[in-house]
Amino acid sequence: MTHPGDSQAVLDTDGLDALVHVLKQRGRTVIGPTVRDHAIVLAELDSGDELPHGWGVELAAGQYRLRERDDVAVFAHSAGPQSWKSFLHPERVRQWSAERGSGGELTICQDEPQSVSYAFLGVRPCDLRAIRILDRVMSGGRYADPAYRSRRSGAFLIAVECTEPGDTCFCVSMGTGPAVDADYDLALTEVLDHRGHRFLCRSGSEEGADVLAELPRRPSDDATRTAASEAVSRAAERMGRSMPPVDLRTLMRDSLEAERWDDVTSRCLSCGNCTMVCPTCFCTTTEDITDLTGDHAERWRRWDSCYDLDFTLLRDGPVRASPRSRYRQWLTHKLGTWHDQFDSSGCVGCGRCIVWCPTGIDLTEEAHALHREAADRGTAP
Repeated sequence: MTHPGDSQAVLDTDGLDALVHVLKQRGRTVIGPTVRDHAIVLAELDSGDELPHGWGVELAAGQYRLRERDDVAVFAHSAGPQSWKSFLHPERVRQWSAERGSGGELTICQDEPQSVSYAFLGVRPCDLRAIRILDRVMSGGRYADPAYRSRRSGAFLIAVECTEPGDTCFCVSMGTGPAVDADYDLALTEVLDHRGHRFLCRSGSEEGADVLAELPRRPSDDATRTAASEAVSRAAERMGRSMPPVDLRTLMRDSLEAERWDDVTSRCLSCGNCTMVCPTCFCTTTEDITDLTGDHAERWRRWDSCYDLDFTLLRDGPVRASPRSRYRQWLTHKLGTWHDQFDSSGCVGCGRCIVWCPTGIDLTEEAHALHREAADRGTAP
């Protein structure tokens, strides 16, 4: 996707700090990666110095470790425990509150969507696609969510192309990275070689071009463009995971009675971690609370998970009472029936569900196992 204001330049590390300050001067709340509590998390930034300079991560199924790098790379780390969903579609949102007066009269006050102007710095290509999916789910159709729209409207997105994928990344299989293609205001590619530490920066919107024009920069050069392109290409060749090269939608549809579901659910705790860290899972429920007097009440919307036994609770009991049925629902929906609802996969290949599963269940491994079982049956897509 091109824009009238498309331009590119090279930023040095001081350009990142200037970028944060320019965005704050424009009234935006800047959110980006930073080191906190032995992890790289997303939090509000006051300066570029708070970015994770010289820090990386080691990832495996059920494992996450922060590690100090032997260089000063800023974005050479993979997806952390949070995604941008935490800011666009928060875990808890109050919908209304009610007060009963001394005369018994009841006053209900509906909460208005929070007004905030975000700038997201460091959005990975997989997460950029996840935001695009959430836009379709939460803002499209007949029942758009006003809270999501308020937070998403006008958000300034600074994408960062991946040059060092983690051991649990599989964005290539899902067609979501490691390069960015569209829907960003600025895109950065980090280059660290004998010519120095720098960032190839290109704009993807008119506002992005305006912001870039305010930064200390120099013209892009062939060496930097080549180094950036080669770094992204190498990343595509070093994915830690992959999906079977088949039509996953068909594989899920034809594997509903596979024996593999018994194997995986013997390991699944039904804890819902995978849905909490997934950048596209969006299900919610509501809960009403009161104070001890009963004169004040509130209704809150909060995240819910299809692993919760009460998620499908009806009068005669839950529709999906077994862990087998709940795990199967999650995986077949994410990789299969999501297409029927939203015209795309619900998985972007970030690998968070693999890392943050306490028993190390790997959905790519499960997809390969289902494919092998289908091949043995002679029904592989």
